[in-house]
Amino acid sequence: MNFEYSDRVMEYQKEITAFMEEYIYPNESTYAEQIDKNDHFSSVPPIIEELKEKAKDKGLWNLFLPESECGTGLSNLEYAPLCEIMGRSSIAPEVFNCAAPDTGNMEVLVRYGTEEQKNKWLQPLLDGEIRSCFSMTEPGVASSDATNIEASIVRDGDEYIINGTKWWSSGANDPRCKIAIVMGKNDPNAPKYNQQSMILVPIDTPGVTIKRAIPVFGYDHAPHGHAEIEYNNVRVPASNMLLGEGRGFEIAQGRLGPGRIHHCMRTIGAAERALEILCDRVESREAFGKKLAEQGVVQEWIADSRIEIEQARLLTLKAAYMMDTVGNKEAKSEISMIKVVAPNMALRVIDRTIQALGGAGVSDDFPLAASYANVRTLRLADGPDEVHRRTVARQELKKYR
Repeated sequence: MNFEYSDRVMEYQKEITAFMEEYIYPNESTYAEQIDKNDHFSSVPPIIEELKEKAKDKGLWNLFLPESECGTGLSNLEYAPLCEIMGRSSIAPEVFNCAAPDTGNMEVLVRYGTEEQKNKWLQPLLDGEIRSCFSMTEPGVASSDATNIEASIVRDGDEYIINGTKWWSSGANDPRCKIAIVMGKNDPNAPKYNQQSMILVPIDTPGVTIKRAIPVFGYDHAPHGHAEIEYNNVRVPASNMLLGEGRGFEIAQGRLGPGRIHHCMRTIGAAERALEILCDRVESREAFGKKLAEQGVVQEWIADSRIEIEQARLLTLKAAYMMDTVGNKEAKSEISMIKVVAPNMALRVIDRTIQALGGAGVSDDFPLAASYANVRTLRLADGPDEVHRRTVARQELKKYR
């Protein structure tokens, strides 16, 4: 495996880093101020749309789509280091039109959508004109096992009727969110992994009710948010079905592989930024007669953080390489490994930085508290640690049978 970055990737790294320094970091506080000026979910901070136009003008747009005429055609391995840079700021992925869940939803439409579906929903998403949500998790069942999902998708002539309650449908609160991909059961009597389907549901369809925005450790993540949604006899055209009845798990596997790479690389970016803050802080503060940077325990924190970041990055790049060369199925163990490794690593690094900063670390003066809350959710999102460890163990045990 050769992880040396190509000239094209290094040029993108340079351009994205420069963009982050000139436009993203200086405007993080502007974004927060604009959110606080209005009801959090009623409007979009103007600065985000301004920055999106700048990124689009510079060609730093839709970088995540591999093997597609819709994006830059970067492989997972090529996109991974760019995604890491974006992960250093919570607002950056959207600016480059590389934010979840839109990235995953666009990938679904590129791979599995009909021409009609692509024209209606994919193109506006590619242009950054609208946003979307992915509606799978439910409050009434353990959704870590997706076969438990109870929402129903029932054929009725030329329509499907959707009923059920979903939550953690990230993005549905956003005033720009126009479309949801909903996963539900269309045939409870079919084989276990053929009972589920995915279907496109416009958010303004009668019967779709956004009940509330769910905070994460007190952060509402406005205007994006995480919604609890009720689908009550929601009717959509039969042409809104994705790929076909009973193929929801097939779509999910195609969607989640790249998404997990993206999550992990963004998480590594968040850890890198935390380590930079840690090193900068301990070089400028003294305690007990010497710099914090000269304290043995602090040096251990720095060393452990660097070691763990490098380990996580290399494993994630290996997973990306395998996805590109042998496919998601063969890379199953590696994808599960990074989903466990990256968030847990980042939490340790961020926690050390918070400890070094003291009170400042848990305040809003630094991005650490918000970053910690975001990364902690990733030990649950796209499969909890325990499910991924189960996958790794089963794949390992197969070698001995």
